[in-house]
Amino acid sequence: MSLNKNKGILKIRRKLDALDNKLLDIIKVRTVLVSKILKNKTSKKQIIDKARIKVILKNIKKKSLKKKIDTKLTNKIWIEMIKAYINFEYRKFKKK
Repeated sequence: MSLNKNKGILKIRRKLDALDNKLLDIIKVRTVLVSKILKNKTSKKQIIDKARIKVILKNIKKKSLKKKIDTKLTNKIWIEMIKAYINFEYRKFKKK
């Protein structure tokens, strides 16, 4: 690989690293909000809301199409994020 291409890759990677830091800030805010919702749940049965998940995924697909983002990519990201937060809620619920 040429030196110029290598420099170009490094420059793009620095941008990705900066973007990752912003995503971590967003995840922190999302986690705080999920924690607030969890405080209002009285039963583990309330953690998984299939209707809410369906609405979220439908909205993400619509917004992805509008923004010209690959819908399979965003769907997979949101499904995994939802699973991660469900796991987070189960772990935190036990400690109530």
